[in-house]
Amino acid sequence: MEKVLIANRGEIAVRIIRACRELGLSTVAVYSTADKDALHVKLADEAVCIGSASPIKSYLNIDNLLGAAQITGADAVQPGYGFLSENAEFAERCLKAGLTFIGPKPETISLLGDKERARETLKAVGVPVTPGSDGKITTLAEARTDAEKIGYPVMVKAVAGGGGKGMRLIQTPDQLEELFTLAQNEAAQAFGSNEMYLEKFIDRPRHIEVQVLGLKDGTGVAVGERDCSLQIHHQKVIEEAPSSIDSATRDKMLSVSKRAVEELHYTGAGTLEFLYAGPNQFYFMEMNTRIQVEHPITELTSGWDLVKAQLLIADGKVPSAAPTANGYAIECRINASSAGQITGLHLPGGNGIRVDTALYQGYKVPPNYDAMIAKIISYGPDRQTAVQKMLVAINETVITGIETNLDFLNRLLRTNQFQQNQFDIEFIERELLPQSDSQ
Repeated sequence: MEKVLIANRGEIAVRIIRACRELGLSTVAVYSTADKDALHVKLADEAVCIGSASPIKSYLNIDNLLGAAQITGADAVQPGYGFLSENAEFAERCLKAGLTFIGPKPETISLLGDKERARETLKAVGVPVTPGSDGKITTLAEARTDAEKIGYPVMVKAVAGGGGKGMRLIQTPDQLEELFTLAQNEAAQAFGSNEMYLEKFIDRPRHIEVQVLGLKDGTGVAVGERDCSLQIHHQKVIEEAPSSIDSATRDKMLSVSKRAVEELHYTGAGTLEFLYAGPNQFYFMEMNTRIQVEHPITELTSGWDLVKAQLLIADGKVPSAAPTANGYAIECRINASSAGQITGLHLPGGNGIRVDTALYQGYKVPPNYDAMIAKIISYGPDRQTAVQKMLVAINETVITGIETNLDFLNRLLRTNQFQQNQFDIEFIERELLPQSDSQ
């Protein structure tokens, strides 16, 4: 592997370029017409325009991406996260074109992208799952039967879903028809599939993720876990590593995750997501077959460079064992709530602060893509220190010319619940959103 095409944009494209350079690999950036002045375009060794601003015509256009690889002589593709990163067809077509796909096998992506199949597969290898449907459901009658068997309240979810789409909480039988139909229609529009499933609703859990690596020799590595409970409409806002769950449950969660990787013959970076309801009560939700937005906090607390590990594994190499690490890391996602030109920019720094971004002064934030424009990560020997460093960093950050969620993050960080580490996945929507219209 010598030249890597990065099938993505923004901060993750910049992150991948830097990892490639450290390994002596050449890079090819791709960009839409809206991103012609983007930082990843400026930093890469080569850059190819792959279409207009619409993601469907550029970053989701498989033919154009493969064409860019062909004309530049790239021999590998790194999809990052989002866009085509969990698209089995894209992975398969890369392989058929003679390209190394930096991720798991297409059949693995397909299996784990189907929530019902993933659930049954992981259950079979000993991973605890939430009580739910035995198979895919498409009719209201099937939904009613499953809901009565599981017991209310239940969550209806799209089999092909993600990002909170095609999902509804159904508290009582009277709500079933309306909410199941709404979720199913939303799923059909978003994913082209009306296949659904039901899960028992777990009240006020924590959202815990386990970062894993699968090596080419079949060895699985459970790198560590993180708490991603602070969310708005199922979109993460702040993440922390390690989590505050009890040590016995942590050990079991890491153990079953490692076993799952090995049983699946999984290769590359991935993440198992769980709901944690208390000691020895954790339930598998889904497995993401890509690098995660929040990977930096695990890098800091584990000693692993996860993006470099992805590249090395894909190239048939074994990453050197990570040094023993410790401490505590927190990540805040900086989101733009408006498009426009960055007229002023000051990013934080100092001991224990990392910023992953593609921003620069004068850059025009386009309206066409994900709202996240930067990640601020703090690191310290313990949670209290990391929290204090993050507060300083957020207050130091200046981004003018567009609207952002910096004020909201500042308020969230100062709540008693956050300070005392007493929150769950519903906390923001329950306690803070009624007070704010800007996040």
